[in-house]
Amino acid sequence: MFQHIQPTEIANLATQSHVSVSFETPEYTGDVTGIGTTRLLDAILNQCPTARFYQASSSELYEKVVELPQTEKPPSYPRSPYAVAKAYSYWITVNYRESYNLFARNGILFNHESPRRGRRFVTKKIIEGLVKYKRGLTSTVYLGNSDAKQDWGVAGDYVEAMWLMLQQPIADDYVIATGKTYSAREFVEKTLQYLEINTISNGRPANQ
Repeated sequence: MFQHIQPTEIANLATQSHVSVSFETPEYTGDVTGIGTTRLLDAILNQCPTARFYQASSSELYEKVVELPQTEKPPSYPRSPYAVAKAYSYWITVNYRESYNLFARNGILFNHESPRRGRRFVTKKIIEGLVKYKRGLTSTVYLGNSDAKQDWGVAGDYVEAMWLMLQQPIADDYVIATGKTYSAREFVEKTLQYLEINTISNGRPANQ
C-alpha cells in the first residue's frame, strides 16, 4: 500500500490502550501495540524510506516512578502488558532509526482527554457517573483509588504536538505532557462544581 501511495508522514496511533484490559488480553495487546509497530516500520523501510514516522509512545513506560520530573531518559519500568508492549514499540522505533537512518521518532504521551474517551477510563467514568447522578439515574458512582494522580492534557493539543514533532529537522524522542498532576479526587471535585452538584462534608454528593 505504501508503495503506491508514497506517504510523506505516517503516524501510528493504533493500540489496545487500556491497562487493565491488557491483563485480560496480553497476547492481543502485544500483537497490536508492540509487533504492529514493527510491521509499519518494515513497510516504511521497504516501500517509502523517506517518509517521516511518528510512534505514539506512552507515559505507562514509567508506571513505577523512578525520577521526578520525568524526562525522555529515565529508566523504563513498565508494569503491565500494555506498558511492556509500548516499551517494545518505543525501542523498535529507535532501532529502525539508528539502524536504517529512518526519520522515526517517539512521542511519549501522558494522558490526553477528549469527548471520545472510552467509558472504561476514569475521566469518562467520573463525568458519565455524575451526569447520571445529576439526572437522578443513579445514586452511586464507583471509583478505584481516588488519590491516584495523573497528568491530564487536551487531546487536540497533543495531536498538534505530534505534527510539530514531524516538522523538526532531526528525528528525536519527546515527552508530551502538561507538567502538572491532579488526583482523581480533584477531577471529581471539579466535575461536581461544573455540574453544580452540592456536596456534604465528606465529599459525597448531596441529595438533589
